[in-house]
Amino acid sequence: MAIVTPGVKTATELAAEPRTNWLGTFCSFAAGLSFHDLPEEVVARAKQVIYDCIGAISAGMAEPEMRALADRLARLDGAGDTPVIGGSGRLSASNAALLAGTAGTMLEIDEGNQYARGHPGIHVVPAALIMAARLGASGEDLITAVVLGYEIGARIGIASKLVVTMHPHGTWGTVGAALAVARLHELDAGSMAEVINIASSLGLATSRKTMLEGATVRNSYAGLSNKLGLLAFELTGAGFSGEIDGVATVYGTVAATDFRPGEMTADLGTRWEIARNYFKRHAACRYTHAALDALGEILAKIGPVDPRHVLGIEVETYVWAAQLDDPDPKSMLAAKFSLPFALATTLVNGSASIEAFRDAARGDRVTRALASRVTVTEDPALTAMLPAARPARVTMRLADGRSFTALATTNRGDTEDPYPVSEVEAKFIEITTPVWGETGARRVIAAVNALDTDMDPRRLLALATV
Repeated sequence: MAIVTPGVKTATELAAEPRTNWLGTFCSFAAGLSFHDLPEEVVARAKQVIYDCIGAISAGMAEPEMRALADRLARLDGAGDTPVIGGSGRLSASNAALLAGTAGTMLEIDEGNQYARGHPGIHVVPAALIMAARLGASGEDLITAVVLGYEIGARIGIASKLVVTMHPHGTWGTVGAALAVARLHELDAGSMAEVINIASSLGLATSRKTMLEGATVRNSYAGLSNKLGLLAFELTGAGFSGEIDGVATVYGTVAATDFRPGEMTADLGTRWEIARNYFKRHAACRYTHAALDALGEILAKIGPVDPRHVLGIEVETYVWAAQLDDPDPKSMLAAKFSLPFALATTLVNGSASIEAFRDAARGDRVTRALASRVTVTEDPALTAMLPAARPARVTMRLADGRSFTALATTNRGDTEDPYPVSEVEAKFIEITTPVWGETGARRVIAAVNALDTDMDPRRLLALATV
């Protein structure tokens, strides 16, 4: 009987193997990077990512599950000295990071990266902001750490193919959080590599079905990445060790396949993943956005449509989006991962807003009836356009015999079709005004934008609480 895993090789055997040493190259780059090496556009985008994540966290913290979890963690572990982003009270740094990452995914409005096929920002920003505040680091230090944590997490996503049954949250984001924390502690390249190797083994065995079924445990995955990223640093400091190249093992043979180490250093320092991100305006899974944009294009041409006069809507899209075909979602999260419901509630409510996915909207008879008249199929030609494009073709048939079709290939908010800064700020103000009021929301944006001049992370963290 053949063994499943080869035995451990000796140092001589390892030395004789051809190696790309991407890890050494990346860590030398990360340890030597100065804030002043970052291009202006990268700094500007990093600031947007930071306040976008803070906005998603603060809006999500208002959800009843998040308030209950904060209370339970306080009872379980006691109070700490770290402010809770978007909340009140203080917890341990570890639990505050867990809460923030979890809250930031509750409402499906946080930024992401289409090339990485995930959401690097929410896996990195909470741990980085909390640690920067604890250390008394500068705003420049925080921005640099976020950029680097985002970079390595996104590149792992690009360099590997996650097992198709896995959810990307809680996987390579753990490495991103750990590297951001290591950078804030000013570790040298060798110590950074050890943190990365340890963090690579701490990712979760996440399930894609959680999002399809609306199981809200899925929202905790990004929170756990932040918590485990902090732990990876502490394990390293305590003397624990990792594999020689844990990322290559985990993302080449365990959680993913086809790890291509060259992607980890390709154009390093000239192509910045944080500058290739996207921001969201629809409060739903990114896979629904092309269809929502196509519907918006139709409505822009013909004006408002009475949902009761829609005979049917046909959606042709790429493989991952085609899975989101449940017309009768049983929870808010499931509704955000349902193309039939997302299109129907947009027609009824005027937009795919946060409120358009809550229980009251899901219970609306007109919306439910329209969702049942939406069909979703895969078009292999559209699947072939991944990952650079996330396309959908939408055809809407009306009772008066008219039919309208629109094709969206580039989603609004993508790097290729970015929202203007004013739109990203407007989203932040819209979702956080219920938390801080409009004046308070604008104050947080101003604080993030001043991180490289006169604002430090400790004061920013204080402003971001209730």
